[in-house]
Amino acid sequence: MHKVLVSACLLGQPVRYDGRASGHPDLLQHWQSEGRIVPLCPEVAGGLPTPRPPAEIPGGQGAAVLEGNAQVLTVTGEDVSAQFLAGAQLALALVRRHGIRIAVLKSGSPSCGNVLTYDGRFSGTKVAGEGVTTALLRREGVQVFSELELEAAEQALKQL
Repeated sequence: MHKVLVSACLLGQPVRYDGRASGHPDLLQHWQSEGRIVPLCPEVAGGLPTPRPPAEIPGGQGAAVLEGNAQVLTVTGEDVSAQFLAGAQLALALVRRHGIRIAVLKSGSPSCGNVLTYDGRFSGTKVAGEGVTTALLRREGVQVFSELELEAAEQALKQL
C-alpha cells in the first residue's frame, strides 16, 4: 500500500503559525483509516514553535531558498531559512523511508504551498511559486498536491 505525506495541520493538528489547524477530514480520514498517511509539519519539525510569527519568501520561490538565493523571513525580519530547510530535509527523509510518491500539503504555505505562495511583503498577495518543502520533494520526484486538489491526489494515488 502506498503511503501519502500529509501536512499535519490538514489532519486537525494545531501546528499552523497561528496555532490553529486546517482540517480537511473526508478523504484524509479515509486514507488515515487505511494506514496510508504519514503526517508532518515541516516548520515544527524544523524547530519552529507554535504559534510563531508569520513567515514568507520574498519572491515566493522555495527553490531559491534551497539554492541559497533567497531567505524565509518572519514579519519581524527574522531569517528562519535554516528551520525551513531542516523541516524540508526531514520531509525528504520520510519520503525516502516510506517510498512516498504523493504528498498533500497546505496551500499557500512558505513550506508546503504547491502553486501559490505569499510574495514576502506580508500584504496578503500571492504569487506563482512553491514552498521550500514542496520544492525539495518535487526534486525527488514526489507529486505534491494541496488540500484544494484532493481528487487529483486520489487519482494520482490510484495510478501508482
